[in-house]
Amino acid sequence: MSTPFKVDIDDVEFVFFQQLRADEHLAQTEAFAELDRDTYIATFREIKRMAEEVLHPVDRPGDRQGCTLDDEGNVTTPEGYKDAWQRLAEGGWVATSGPPELGGSGMPRTVAVVCNEVFTSACCAFMMYPGLTAAAGRVVEAFGAAAHRELVTTKLFTGEWSGTMCLTEAGAGSSVGDNRCKATPKEDEDGTFLLEGEKIFISGGDNDLVENIIHLVLARTPGSPEGTKGLSLFLVPKYEFDAQGNLGPRNGAKVVGIEHKMGINGSATCVLALGADMPCKGWLIGKERQGIELMFQMMNEARVGVAGQGAATCNAAYQYAVQYATERVQGTALMRTRDGQAKRVPIVQHPDVRRMLMTLQVVAATTRSAIMRVSFDEDLAHALSSSDDEADKKRADKLRRRMDLLIPVLKAHCTDLSFEMASMAVQVYGGYGFTKEFPVEQLLRDSKIQSIYEGTNGIQAMDLLGRKMRINGGALFMEWMADAQAQLQEAGKEGFGAQAGALQRAIGQLGASAMHLGKLAGDRKIDTAFLQAVPFLKTFGYTLLGLEALDQARVAKKLIAEHDEERPVWLRKVAGLDFYVNHLLPQAVAWAKTVQSGDESPLDDRLFA
Repeated sequence: MSTPFKVDIDDVEFVFFQQLRADEHLAQTEAFAELDRDTYIATFREIKRMAEEVLHPVDRPGDRQGCTLDDEGNVTTPEGYKDAWQRLAEGGWVATSGPPELGGSGMPRTVAVVCNEVFTSACCAFMMYPGLTAAAGRVVEAFGAAAHRELVTTKLFTGEWSGTMCLTEAGAGSSVGDNRCKATPKEDEDGTFLLEGEKIFISGGDNDLVENIIHLVLARTPGSPEGTKGLSLFLVPKYEFDAQGNLGPRNGAKVVGIEHKMGINGSATCVLALGADMPCKGWLIGKERQGIELMFQMMNEARVGVAGQGAATCNAAYQYAVQYATERVQGTALMRTRDGQAKRVPIVQHPDVRRMLMTLQVVAATTRSAIMRVSFDEDLAHALSSSDDEADKKRADKLRRRMDLLIPVLKAHCTDLSFEMASMAVQVYGGYGFTKEFPVEQLLRDSKIQSIYEGTNGIQAMDLLGRKMRINGGALFMEWMADAQAQLQEAGKEGFGAQAGALQRAIGQLGASAMHLGKLAGDRKIDTAFLQAVPFLKTFGYTLLGLEALDQARVAKKLIAEHDEERPVWLRKVAGLDFYVNHLLPQAVAWAKTVQSGDESPLDDRLFA
């Protein structure tokens, strides 16, 4: 018995067309006016096909084979990866939302996020390569030197070259300001720097998928201050190249080791030595000492991408589990347990299995819609910001502020849930789920890294509490609260009074938690406040996804009434809201009680002597 990989594209289309009505709104923008519903549908169907037929077949073999490194610092990726990359590049899937004139496909960011989620659910490890490549391309497109901008961006967006992000150093870890890598101007070449140092945990630090690799490296120029303010960003290629993109000699950026990891084994996680055995040339991106600002643009995009990886895991976990549960026959119906002649039934008929499947389904649906929504807001903000209308510009600013607030919540909460949902899928399979015979064992291993990279989830909670909640005296949070209250009022008028009331209580507890933490900070009890940063983020996360469940149910209820039809995808949304409110939303209130408890026990130094 095997569990095939399937993509529920109907659910994607529900969010895109019915819930967000993205096609209608985007058609009113200059950038996407020519894209109609049929184009989007064809795109989504092709995404499904690519995921099921091209990417998923290399997933399990890639996990078992992993990557290898030769003595010259060259990485060989698993069998099938190179062909999958070529097909991805030929289809324009590396930079789905990149501008066509630079090799991108010109689709909205919302579609690119769908692409990332669905492809990641098919093969998480493989998608590390194109994900970072597109992100690096956008940084070069926006801030690269004129001599490199068009050439390098096009090479990255078309998949001829790949890209990386090089922040982490041994001993520095998440404390980026402690980085020691240095960049010194080369005396005989104006604008060229020589880099020295070592970077670790570099995803895609080398591969055999492309002819050249562009590393974006944080380093410190002479005389720069300590900390993040002294960092600059450099474009460092594996091979030097001329103005036409022809490759020259190998540069001194060399992989000297690859990590052997718990999961995503097909992704080459590298130790990259700069200038160790030959000069390593690099060129400044943006201005000197602007590195952390530019890198944060890439990191914010990456954090949304990692949140999408979380949604991908949740959706894959549900699809695997529900298929297995409908086919795996074990036990009898509860009412016939004493009947020795009773027919054995599929485990989907057992109540506890149904509870787990419903949890998986609802979490998959709400994480997906939350991430598609924030990406859709990005599309709208970009379109509105170019308008001459002041109201449009103000709306664009509001959408960007909302994204700033929600990115750490989505990154952390969706990835915490992804590991939980992968674990729950293993539980549905029972003993077989713990074996390599079935896919959920790998899914669990692959998902753990999501809560660690691009800023650990603890750092996301600190970012939320220490920066986002403080902007303009808490204005971002209060603005979100006001919009949520308005949504609940409208829902109450549509027959969702009980569910809206439950969400209202959760929002009230979230607000009370924010006030409690603000008071602690005002009393200079900073450690006590940050002790509750993660519980506060969890309160926010469960409440946020509850609002997504409510919005989906409202839309589905109207569709059922309008069409006089009960399609399964619509019924799941209505039932999903009730399940969320009764099974998942109480966790928001519970975490809020933790925040407001005043407990300081972990701060006792005697406990960890």
